[in-house]
Amino acid sequence: QVQLVESGGGLVQAGGSLRLSCSTTSGRTLSRYAMGWFRQAPGKDREFVAGISRTSTTYYADSVKGRFAVSRDNAKNMVYLQMNSLKPDDTAVYYCAAELGFLRSGLDPSEYHHWGQGTQATVSS
Repeated sequence: QVQLVESGGGLVQAGGSLRLSCSTTSGRTLSRYAMGWFRQAPGKDREFVAGISRTSTTYYADSVKGRFAVSRDNAKNMVYLQMNSLKPDDTAVYYCAAELGFLRSGLDPSEYHHWGQGTQATVSS
């Protein structure tokens, strides 16, 4: 079982930046996993934000393309989500997810077996 931990959330003004981090406490090597970032705002479904494959191919939701960047540091066993030009609509709990198996698309939360507890990011106007 991969136990994921997110950090780096907080309160920021519109136009500001946050960097979220995802690590594991289970000793597993995250480079073996396809990783995704999702978010969930109050009253809304969990939605895909960004993904990174085992070979570091990245892909993004249209709503964050050009503003967010996902990356991984295999030496540190970490995955990051750099969020720039933040908007109030980006306010949500952000989750990292990991999957050892094959992803059909990487866009659907149901494709991932392992999840963190989430970190809150709040963007004020």
